[in-house]
Amino acid sequence: MKKIILSRHLQAKQSQGLYRRRRLLSSPQQPLIEVDGKSLLGFCSNDYLGLANHPRVVAAFKQAADRYGVGSGAAHLVIGHSEVHHRLEEALAEKTGRDRALLFSSGYMANVGVINALVDKGDYVFEDKLNHASLLDGGFVSKATCQRYFHNDVSNLEKKLQSADEGSSALVVTDAVFSMDGDVAPLTDISSVCEKYNAMLMVDDAHGFGVLGTGGAGTLNAQGLTQDDVPVLMATLGKAMGTAGAFIAGSDDLIEYLIQEARTYIYTTAMPPAIAAATLESLRVLDDESWRQDRLQQLIKRFRDGASAIGLSLMASDTAIQPVLIGEPEQALDMSFRLQQLGLLVTAIRPPTVPKGTARLRVTLSAEHSDDNVDQLLEGFASLQAGKFNS
Repeated sequence: MKKIILSRHLQAKQSQGLYRRRRLLSSPQQPLIEVDGKSLLGFCSNDYLGLANHPRVVAAFKQAADRYGVGSGAAHLVIGHSEVHHRLEEALAEKTGRDRALLFSSGYMANVGVINALVDKGDYVFEDKLNHASLLDGGFVSKATCQRYFHNDVSNLEKKLQSADEGSSALVVTDAVFSMDGDVAPLTDISSVCEKYNAMLMVDDAHGFGVLGTGGAGTLNAQGLTQDDVPVLMATLGKAMGTAGAFIAGSDDLIEYLIQEARTYIYTTAMPPAIAAATLESLRVLDDESWRQDRLQQLIKRFRDGASAIGLSLMASDTAIQPVLIGEPEQALDMSFRLQQLGLLVTAIRPPTVPKGTARLRVTLSAEHSDDNVDQLLEGFASLQAGKFNS
């Protein structure tokens, strides 16, 4: 019986244009990639600064693997916390201007673990409607009352904070850069409202850390916000840093509390030491090759100017995430397929990842892309539009 139900569910997904398929990558992350046996120009990686295959980062990984081996062997609190993990935590705290940092094996585990450690029954979690799934899941599975406010709507957030039971604790959670829209949260205003209602603010800077702010310190740095303004900062290392894992940064008390209470930290094998060593080198490259941030901004402008010129429906994003709004899932899939025939890989993003009626092609740019790469992508979109208008 169960088998029949599963089969019907999969068939329904296919008929609705919502079925997901994995692609087989046989090359490093770089502009020109080998996917399913074909050479394609990729515009769907979160390797925003091009560090995932940087020679220095690769060399640091290999050197650390020779010294520490491959696996960490245990959780951080058992015997898995190596000296290189500790050095990375110190470097991340310094980069973000915070007392301390704490490594997690993935961003999903960081978000779920931290939210559940900070709230309990009788507390409230208020989340932006377009928050990443890991943030939403963290709120939903907690014992707290979870409510969602309209996207980037500070007044709506304030109304919800006003409605919370007096004397209860409140945690406000938002992405800094939204992963599917590419827009940036009004963190200064959100922080002010949180201070007004004595709510703790947690910000996920997965898509801003390394890209925005002075020296890649992140979105909070770019908006002039301190540890006092945003007590809980989370960021991932598998995007602009080009490696893997995540971290939480904040006060001494916050980090010590999470070491004691965050179950996804306590009961998880630590990331491989070689990953930590590679990330340390990524931070050094970030400082030594600051041109990568500037280069990425140039490419973003080039794409947006060109996309506007040919009439693409862009979203309000000034970040490396440049969604082209299509509408229906089937249309997005068809355009993604036709672009692939032109040698361009752009992923179609469909519900439930994005709201119904807002399926899109999520273009992401990297500092490793050339001007010609971006122009080739724009030419591909233009040819699709010409074909559509001639049909």
